[in-house]
Amino acid sequence: MSQQILPDCILLIHHLCINGKKVSPVMLGPAYNHTMETPASFLLVGIPGLQSSHLWLAISLSAMYIIALLGNTLIVTAIWMDSTLHEPMYCFLCVLAAVDIVMASSVVPKMVNIFCSGESSISFNACFIQMFFVHLATAVEMGLLLTMAFDRYVAICKPLHYKRILTPQVMLGMSMAITIRAVTFMTPLSWMVSHLPFCGSNVVLHSYCEHIALARLACADPMPSSLYSLIGSSIMVGSDVAFIAASYILILRAVFGLSSKTAQLKALSTCGSHVGVMALYYLPGMASIYAAWLGLDVVPLHTQVLLADLYMIIPATLNPIIYGMRTKQLRERIWSYLMHVLFDHSNLGS
Repeated sequence: MSQQILPDCILLIHHLCINGKKVSPVMLGPAYNHTMETPASFLLVGIPGLQSSHLWLAISLSAMYIIALLGNTLIVTAIWMDSTLHEPMYCFLCVLAAVDIVMASSVVPKMVNIFCSGESSISFNACFIQMFFVHLATAVEMGLLLTMAFDRYVAICKPLHYKRILTPQVMLGMSMAITIRAVTFMTPLSWMVSHLPFCGSNVVLHSYCEHIALARLACADPMPSSLYSLIGSSIMVGSDVAFIAASYILILRAVFGLSSKTAQLKALSTCGSHVGVMALYYLPGMASIYAAWLGLDVVPLHTQVLLADLYMIIPATLNPIIYGMRTKQLRERIWSYLMHVLFDHSNLGS
């Protein structure tokens, strides 16, 4: 199998029988690649069916990646350097921005490389390491959104007890619980997929090592790992959304009970930023999971891959813009920091 994936040699077969089992899809290229041993590497094809748009996708992804890096780095730096921003809400936002940087950096550079040069090879171990950290970061982000909703509930519904409830010890405990939950969910999934027998094609019909795309290449039934992913993700997202919805019902009751219209608008503005960010993470993420689960008969393959790719970069790009634009204290601190850097730089240049 050539390392270079050419657009004109793409052949997608929806149903091919391997050892008596139907796997869909399993082939890309003029000939099916049969091997008897675990492949040393996988080939990532980008977005099947959209090869003609790969260059434009590379340019768009690069622009969004640069914005994501700059925006999230500014948020982390501003919160880290300003002691007045060392409050629970900003600390959780700082961690969320750092996780966004890690998740985007784990997939976007490789995607751009594939789209621009066609260099699609990734080693077997690197592929599963990428899969683990991408999905681990996603699970951590969901937990952070839940804790941020709890933070807003305490700040608005119990303002007099805010510092007593959200102590550094409580914040550390919540952070550890988020991490443990994510690792507990991801470890069995990674183990199940990595221990599947890969004796057929090593061509992954995706832009990164997404677990369903990898499981489809196995010579064994991928249903257990796919079902575990679907059920586990649904439980995590469902429980998080239920708790978040409950917290915002209580928040809205408290907000509309305030006598000051100014206080109402300020509280709603802060909560609106959080709701917008949650929509960015939850909606595309679950759409991507269910699109892959429904299969090619319902959702075309290029749509599945494009959804998954955009989920890796769009929240990371828009998250700092939403918080930077709507949170006055953070916006002023970022602007002050930028002016300080630019002013010092111009003085050094002169």
